[in-house]
Amino acid sequence: MPPQKIWRPRYDLNEVIEAFTVGKDYRLDQDLVVWDCLGSIAHGTMLQSIGILNEEELDQLKAELLSIMEDAKEGRFAVKMEDEDVHAAVESRLIKTLGDVGKKVHTARSRNDQVLVDLRLFGKAKLLVLERDLLELSQALLNLSESHKDTPMVGRTHTQRAMPSSVGLWAASFLESLLDDRELLVCAYRINDQCPLGSAASYGVPLEIDRELTAKLLGFAKVQNNVLYVNNSRGKIASILLCACVQIMQDLAKLAQELILFSMPEFGYFEIPPELCTGSSMMPQKTNPDGLELTRAKSATVLSHLFRVLEIIRTLPTGYNRDGQETKEPFMEGLSLTVASVRVMALTVSGLQVCEEKLLAGFHPDVFATDRALDLVTKGMPFREAYEEVKRSLESLAKLDPKDTIERRTHQGATGNLGLEALREQIEKYERDRTQRADDFLQCMETLTGQAELTFLKGLC
Repeated sequence: MPPQKIWRPRYDLNEVIEAFTVGKDYRLDQDLVVWDCLGSIAHGTMLQSIGILNEEELDQLKAELLSIMEDAKEGRFAVKMEDEDVHAAVESRLIKTLGDVGKKVHTARSRNDQVLVDLRLFGKAKLLVLERDLLELSQALLNLSESHKDTPMVGRTHTQRAMPSSVGLWAASFLESLLDDRELLVCAYRINDQCPLGSAASYGVPLEIDRELTAKLLGFAKVQNNVLYVNNSRGKIASILLCACVQIMQDLAKLAQELILFSMPEFGYFEIPPELCTGSSMMPQKTNPDGLELTRAKSATVLSHLFRVLEIIRTLPTGYNRDGQETKEPFMEGLSLTVASVRVMALTVSGLQVCEEKLLAGFHPDVFATDRALDLVTKGMPFREAYEEVKRSLESLAKLDPKDTIERRTHQGATGNLGLEALREQIEKYERDRTQRADDFLQCMETLTGQAELTFLKGLC
């Protein structure tokens, strides 16, 4: 006989409906076991503070939840389809092991509470990891820019040759864009950093629960105040985090496209490390930039996840609706795909080889046309006349020294004045800030569990 549902039906649920309503939740929820248990420890601690549990019961509850977390890490605890979700799987284990103590833990909360806090904690940890990896990619781009700040590279508009540029300018342009993305990431982190526990089924409970306590125990910056908005915000906050991911993925897609283009033999500007390329089953000579191609494609996947969430929540009535379950997969996958893509790009940029000879070969005399016109301007000729003068003599233009031309561009942000030291200081400051937030979060988890070293949180944030 299958285990009884925690929502205690008075009838046998149709098997088709059960499979349809459970969907992929039980598989997705395997990644939420740790967060669900931590949420339950915080909730149980709060219940003890208001007299629902005594100290001995809390100790038993905490010990069993820690055991579940360790079992999940070692593959001994699995969420099954008949459980429906992680919340039911954990509660069933608590009841089986602790009896009446396990039956008390759901007092004053709903599964809505649980999934919200699980996803907030999951999102918080993922954003900390994503920010760390994004800063590592930023550092790799900074190193590339510094090493090749004086390496000429043809600048392009409309993909055609335009003006003298440098590898340093090209790399730093992506670096500065990613640092702007980091600002969006931190904004999303702050919006996500609100504790939803205590909203129950959208309308609170007639008990004097302590929402400030659970927020503090779980390391949230504050309580998310309005209990009805808490449930209304489920997909909204997920979409905010995905918005930040989309901006990152857009930059990665553009960078991937240019690396693919400029590493073609016809360009040969860059060489991608062979260990980051795959081969062909038919053509022995091939080394394919599949990591970059998939990054380019996955930018569309993450964007589709954002649209999926937005469309699901667009016209939902106020309060909890089961539709919200369908936002879990795109949210979790979108964050995970972004982390993976950033790591692939950091590996690629760190190992990139720059071929200066090929870069210099791309400089045709017409690349210096604007420089020639501006030289005439410095001698007193109006720019429009200088423009026409150079245009008439394009066929006879002489080639200038590319290195000299990029060094002469000394105004702020140009090839001869990239401001790399300020960017280095910015990255270092951002990393200190991120490390502090991660340390504070882990410290809260250690205090909550009474464990000096949380092995099951290694690598999660």
